[in-house]
Amino acid sequence: MKKHYLLCLILLALNSKVGAVERLEDRWNLADLYPSVAEWNADAAKLDKQIKEFGACQGHLGDSVQRFKTCFDLNADLTKRYYRLAVYAGELLSEDTGAASSLELGQKAQTIGTRVDEATSFVNPEILKLGSDRVQALLAQDASLKIYRHPLDQILRAAPHTLDTNGEGIVASFGLTSGAAGAVYNILSNADLPWPTVKLSDGKEVKIDQTAYTKYREAANRDDRKKVFDAFWGKWKEFERTFGVTFYENLKKDSVYAKVRKYPDSRTMALDRDKVPVAVYDTLIAQVNANLPTLYRYFKLRARMLGVKEMHYYDIYPPLVSGDVQFPIDQGKQLMLKSVEPLGAAYEADMMKGLQGRWMDVYPRPHKQSGAHMAGDAYDVHPYLLLNYTGNYESVSTLTHEWGHAMHSRLSNLNQPFVTASYSTFIAEIASTLNEALLLEHMLKVAKNDDERLLYLGSALENLRGTFFRQAMFAEFERDVHALVDHGESLTGEKLTQIYGDILRRYHGDKQGVVKIDEPYTVEWAYIPHFYNSFYVYQYATSIAASSLFADAILKGEPGARERYLNLLRAGGSGYPYEMVKAAGVDLATPAPYQAIVARMNRIMDEIEAIEARRGK
Repeated sequence: MKKHYLLCLILLALNSKVGAVERLEDRWNLADLYPSVAEWNADAAKLDKQIKEFGACQGHLGDSVQRFKTCFDLNADLTKRYYRLAVYAGELLSEDTGAASSLELGQKAQTIGTRVDEATSFVNPEILKLGSDRVQALLAQDASLKIYRHPLDQILRAAPHTLDTNGEGIVASFGLTSGAAGAVYNILSNADLPWPTVKLSDGKEVKIDQTAYTKYREAANRDDRKKVFDAFWGKWKEFERTFGVTFYENLKKDSVYAKVRKYPDSRTMALDRDKVPVAVYDTLIAQVNANLPTLYRYFKLRARMLGVKEMHYYDIYPPLVSGDVQFPIDQGKQLMLKSVEPLGAAYEADMMKGLQGRWMDVYPRPHKQSGAHMAGDAYDVHPYLLLNYTGNYESVSTLTHEWGHAMHSRLSNLNQPFVTASYSTFIAEIASTLNEALLLEHMLKVAKNDDERLLYLGSALENLRGTFFRQAMFAEFERDVHALVDHGESLTGEKLTQIYGDILRRYHGDKQGVVKIDEPYTVEWAYIPHFYNSFYVYQYATSIAASSLFADAILKGEPGARERYLNLLRAGGSGYPYEMVKAAGVDLATPAPYQAIVARMNRIMDEIEAIEARRGK
C-alpha cells in the first residue's frame, strides 16, 4: 500500500572548516539497524519469503475480513522491513559514495524495492474492484482495521488513475529503471566529476569540489569568490550536455507516467499524490513574483553592507558581518536544545536522547555524501542524520533544521502505526524550518552585541532568500521545463541553461541593475539534485511560509498553538497534508502565508538598517 521512495537529500550551505578531532560519538551507529551486511542479507531473505507469501493474497483480499486483515498486515510488515533495509543501504553508501561494496548494496536494495512494488501492484486494482461499499463493510467488521482507513481512501480516490492488475504490474516492473537519471547524477556529481583547483589570494591551492565551493564562495576577498565561481561553474558547463541528457531523461519519465496514469500533465500527477491543490503551487509562484521588490531590497542592502557598487552573483553568499565565529559541535547542540524549549520539556528530552544515542554522522570526509539529510523510515529503530558540520553559524542552523526533521519522524513513529507514520514533504519542511526560526529567536536573545545580532539577522535573511525565493525560483523552472516535455518538446543542456538563465536573471533583477548574472553561472540548474525528485522544491517555500506563522503563534504563547503544532507532527501521514495544515490554522492556497513571510523579511531588514543607522552608516 505504501510505495517506497528515494531518501531525500537536503543539500544546504555548509561553509568554514572546523579543526575538530572526530570522536566515536560523532559517527552514527548503523548497527542499530543491522550489526553487519550479513544480518542485512538475512533480513532481506526474510523479506523475500514474505513477498512470496503475499502472492497468495492476490485475488482474495475481499474473501473475508480475516483474509483482508491478514493480507494488509503482511503488506505493512514487509514494507516496513524493506524501509529498514533501504535506510541501512542508503546510509552506508552516504558514508562513502566511492565504496563499490556500498554501491552494490544500494543497487541490491533498489532491486528489492522494485520486487516489493511488483509483488504489491495488484492491491490497488483489487481494492478498486471491490469498491467503496465492500471496503467500508470490511472495515466495519474489525476495529483494528481502522489504521487502514486513510491509506484505503487514497487508493479509492485514485481510481481514475489506476490500471488493471496486469497494467499495474507492468508499471511496477519499470520501477527498477525509474531512478536511473538520479543515480547517474548522484555518482557523477559526488564521486566522479574531475574538480578543478584554484590558487587563492593567500597562495593556497584548493580543489573546488562541492564542499569547498560552499565554503569558499563566502570568501571575504571578492576576486577569490569570482575564481571559485568561475572554476566551479566552468566544470559544470563542461558537462552541460551530459547533465542535460540525464535531466531530460528524468523529465521524459515523468511525462510518460503522467500519460499512463491519465493525468493532464506531470505537475498535476505529482501534486495529486498528496491531494495538494494546484492552486497552492500557482499561488506561491504568483506571490513570489509579486514580491520580487522585497528580494531586490535585500540584494541592495547586501551590496551596501559589502561595499559593492555593482553586485554580481558571486556576491550572494558572503556573510553580511565579517568575522570567524565558530561553534564546536557540542556548543551547537546546546544552542539547539535551548532554542526548542518553547516546544516543551518532552520534546527537548527526546531530542537529547537522540543526540546521546549516535543517530548522527557529523563531519565531512572524502567521498562522504555532500550536504545534509535525515532518514526517518526505519520505523522500529530511530532517525538517522547526515551532516557535514563545519562549525560556522550556518552549520548550527543546518543541525537544527535536520533535527527538526528527525523529531518529526520520532513523534510520528511514536504516535502512529507504521501504515500512517510516513508523512508528506509538504509537512516535513514545516518541522525543519520552524526549528530554524526558533534558533534565530534564541540567538538574538543571547547575542552580546550588534555585530552578533547582524550575524544572526543576516543569516536569517539569507535563509529566507534561499528557502523561500530561491526554492520558488526552482519551482518555476521545474514547472516550465516539465510543461515543455509534457507537450512533446525536446530539451538539451544548452536549452535548459537558457530557460534557467532567464528565470535566474528575473529573480535577481539583472535588467534593473540589482544583481549581475554572468553567463557561465546560468548552468546552475545542473547542480540541483532536487530536480531528480520532481516537484519537491516548492514545498520548501510553502513550508517556511507556514512555519513562520506557527512559530510566531508559539513564541507569542497563543493558547493551544504549541499543541496544535505538535499534534500536526504526531499525526504523521494520517490525513491529506494540505488539509492537515489548513486545519492547524494555515491555508497555503491563499496569499496570506506568503505575504506574512515577505513582511517578516522586511521587518528583519528594518532591524538591520536600524543598527546600521545607529552606527552612522
